[in-house]
Amino acid sequence: MQPQIHQPHHSSSAPTSALTTAPTSALATTPTPVSVPVLPPELDGVQAKPRHGETVARRAGRALRRVFASSAAAETEAVTRAAHAIQQPVTTGRQLAVSSIRGGAGKSTVAALLALTYAHYRSDPVLAVEADPALGTLPHRLGVREVRWSGTDLAQIVDPSMLITDLTGYLLPFTGGGWLLPGSQGSIGARLDLDTYRIVMTSLRRHFATTVVDCETLPAEVARTALVTTQARVLVTPATVEGVRATKSVLEWMGGVHRGLLPTAVVVLNHTSPDGGIDVRKAVEHLGAGGAAVLPLPYDRHLAGGGAVRTELLGERTREAAARLAAEVMDRAVSRGPGGRQRDGAREG
Repeated sequence: MQPQIHQPHHSSSAPTSALTTAPTSALATTPTPVSVPVLPPELDGVQAKPRHGETVARRAGRALRRVFASSAAAETEAVTRAAHAIQQPVTTGRQLAVSSIRGGAGKSTVAALLALTYAHYRSDPVLAVEADPALGTLPHRLGVREVRWSGTDLAQIVDPSMLITDLTGYLLPFTGGGWLLPGSQGSIGARLDLDTYRIVMTSLRRHFATTVVDCETLPAEVARTALVTTQARVLVTPATVEGVRATKSVLEWMGGVHRGLLPTAVVVLNHTSPDGGIDVRKAVEHLGAGGAAVLPLPYDRHLAGGGAVRTELLGERTREAAARLAAEVMDRAVSRGPGGRQRDGAREG
């Protein structure tokens, strides 16, 4: 029998007021920005029709193997274990930073996968923050069509007396019941300064049990700050020799900053093409030597095609990998390290 896993099903829509208005007290002193489309109208129709992450032949082959093999019970147990880890209670908000050493590694894609996974499994509030305002794609990956308020706007408005119902007036809903705070309205050259980042993250932590932060690529200042101040950090690297080498340098830097950072770090080996270019087992051993977890994210045609991430179109291996990743990151954010226990020397942050 399939185990009963608590998987809250939230509405993918939000009250109209959350999308079109903001709290009256704030509007009295702050000009209301005009909504801007995430993609300009001239790009309508450019995006190809989304494809399923796996070919029909691969899906059919998996179905046949399930009929004749005995792996179904093991797969069910793995899903159950991941769901329990993702849903574990938190005493204070867990903030999870996602960054990479270079553009094009799939950082925003991984941030979107994590946000969607947490929003699906958890019943408490989940927030995605775009801290890469210049060229970030998180709003697009989460299926948002228009943006209005940004993190910079919110930093000028947020007040300790605000309730979560006040704050959601400045946020955008995404599928599964989560909320998004965009970094900008898509302007090239837009920046998020460190003070703004700190104000936003400190103010929102008590309202959201889980916050996924899509940071700039390293060595940007906000990205470096996020890596050392959040409760867990995710480094996304393309599954190439060059990506592994650069990420190893970042891990060594983190280990030199504080000995509690590596046990709360997770490296994602992102396969952006169907042909593997590295020995995954050796890469895992190399990057995990200091205590970081290393998890592969398989190639997926749906993710590779760009556009909004639709979880129903993800390949099964990708869905399983996303759940394992979300579980591992939450485990490390709560326990401050592998093994499910508090690590000495790691800050509660």
